[in-house]
Amino acid sequence: MCQLLGMNCNVPTDIVFSFTGFATRGGRTDNHNDGWGIAFFEGAGVRHFVDYQAATASPIAALIKQCPIKSKNVIAHIRKATQGRVALENCHPFVREMWGRYWVFAHNGDLKEFRPVLDGAFRPVGTTDSELAFCYLLQRLRSRFGDTMPALPELTLAVRELTTEIAAHGVFNMMLSDGSALFAHCSTNLHYLVRQHPFAEARLSDEDVIVDFSQVTTPRDKVAIIVTAPLTTNETWLPFEAGEMKVFIDGEPISPALS
Repeated sequence: MCQLLGMNCNVPTDIVFSFTGFATRGGRTDNHNDGWGIAFFEGAGVRHFVDYQAATASPIAALIKQCPIKSKNVIAHIRKATQGRVALENCHPFVREMWGRYWVFAHNGDLKEFRPVLDGAFRPVGTTDSELAFCYLLQRLRSRFGDTMPALPELTLAVRELTTEIAAHGVFNMMLSDGSALFAHCSTNLHYLVRQHPFAEARLSDEDVIVDFSQVTTPRDKVAIIVTAPLTTNETWLPFEAGEMKVFIDGEPISPALS
C-alpha cells in the first residue's frame, strides 16, 4: 500500500528533513514507486506538486528536498497502486475547494465495494478509491453543514463519523487538512511525534542524514510529524490505535470539547 506523511506546526516550518527520508521509500528503501505528491498550505493558498514517476526518480521531488518551503500544514504521499492506473490524475494528495478554502487529502489503503452516490458538487477526476472517498467525505460535510463551516468540535465529530463509515469498506489511513487543522485517521499504521524545546538531534532511518534541531529552531517552536512508519531511529514515535482519529493544531494533538 501507499505511505503518508503530514506536518502540523505552530510556526511556518520546512519539511525538507522528513521528506528526504520519506521520498527514499518511493523506489529505493521501499517499493512505493507508482507516483508521489506533496501539498503545502501558505496562507489561503496551496503549493501542490504531484508526479507519476517514483519519488526517487522525480526531478520535482529532488527540487522539494532542496527547497525549504515553509508551511504550518503539509501533506505528502508516495503511491503503490491498488486501484487506478499509474497516472498523474491518480496521484495524491488531492485538492478541492469547500467553504471558501482549500482542502487537501491523501489516503493509504484499499476500499472494497465502496460505491457511494455523488450528487455532482464533488467528483473524482481519476479512478482511485481514494479520490472517490475524498469527494464523498466533502459531499457529506457540505450536506450536513450547508454553506457555513462549523466550529472545530462539530467538524471533528462529523469527520470522525465519516471516517468510521468509510473504513468499514477496508483500510482507510488518511490525512485531511484545510490549512488550520490536520485530521489523521488510522486503520492499520500511523505514528506521530512532537518536536519541541529542548530540541535534539534526529537521525533518518532511510538516509544517512542527521539534523540538530536545536540549531535551526526557537524555544517556542512546536512541530508534529505524522507518518505511516517512523522516519528516524533515535526518536520516540507514538503509534495510533486502530480506528483512532487525531486532530493536530499548532504542532500538537488536541481533543476539542464536543458540545
